Amino acid sequence: MVRIGYTMMTEQAGPRELVEHVVGAEEAGFDFSVISDHYFPWLRAQGHSSYAWSVLGAAAQATSRIPLMTYVTCPIRRYHPAVVAQKAATVQLLSEGRFRLGLGAGENLNEHVVGGGWPPVDVRHEMLEEAVEIIRALFGGKHVTHHGRHYQVESAKLWDVPEQPPPIGIAVSGEQSCRLAGERGDLLIATEPKPELLTAFDRHGGRGKPRVGQLPVSYDPDRDTAVKRAHAQFRWFGLGWKVNAELPHPDSFESATQFVTPDDVAASLPCGDDPDAFVEAVRPYAQAGFEELALVQIGGDTQTEFLHWSAKTLLPALREAFG
Repeated sequence: MVRIGYTMMTEQAGPRELVEHVVGAEEAGFDFSVISDHYFPWLRAQGHSSYAWSVLGAAAQATSRIPLMTYVTCPIRRYHPAVVAQKAATVQLLSEGRFRLGLGAGENLNEHVVGGGWPPVDVRHEMLEEAVEIIRALFGGKHVTHHGRHYQVESAKLWDVPEQPPPIGIAVSGEQSCRLAGERGDLLIATEPKPELLTAFDRHGGRGKPRVGQLPVSYDPDRDTAVKRAHAQFRWFGLGWKVNAELPHPDSFESATQFVTPDDVAASLPCGDDPDAFVEAVRPYAQAGFEELALVQIGGDTQTEFLHWSAKTLLPALREAFG
């Protein structure tokens, strides 16, 4: 059984539109929703990057059923972990327990804006582990003082604490992050259906914990239009996270993807309106062991049509295939 989610992608739509889209996703019957947390879009063609946490507050009030989740927030540079704990607790209260806090080690694209340089990956994982420790302590509702290797916290306390703290998901891409997710997280987050990631997660204590994936798709009744749009806005996706985490600006992604063709993009994600192609794209995640998969419809101005098609055609096809 695979639960199908919807992605509010802040890089491709404005804040009011994002809220309208998640309302539509709830009405269409999606099982959950996630939101990206960016300061920059990946490519200039995407054209947006509003503040995810303001959108989450509005979404919590505009919806009543659909779960919400950051996919993902980086608590190591742009946000201090004590601040992440406060806003996560607030969204959990606003949503009446529908929120999960997805965390990751971040991308230079978003974190460079506060200066101070971009740490190497080993240091970023150290920082993420320490950040999770601080966030969990603050979720306990008591005063927290922390003098660590990377962070200082002086007598902090959350005064509005949900009865059930938000579960913490941790994004993984290799052995180090799988260890961190297994030992410190309540669920795993990944953007690739690699069985070895889940195996490593289990080995480090993740057995029995949820696994949430994400898949970009490009719906359009005209397949050529879908491919063209996917190439214009999402050709960066195939670079892999060892590259994506390091590049500092949309122009860097423009340069890094200059030789990616529309055919390359069409071969890596489903384009058009054939539900069977979308089912086959989901299948590797189901076979790897993901229980949840959030779809990203590429193109901010195509969301309404995608949601209508999903309610009528895509979601029934996916549920017939995967439960």
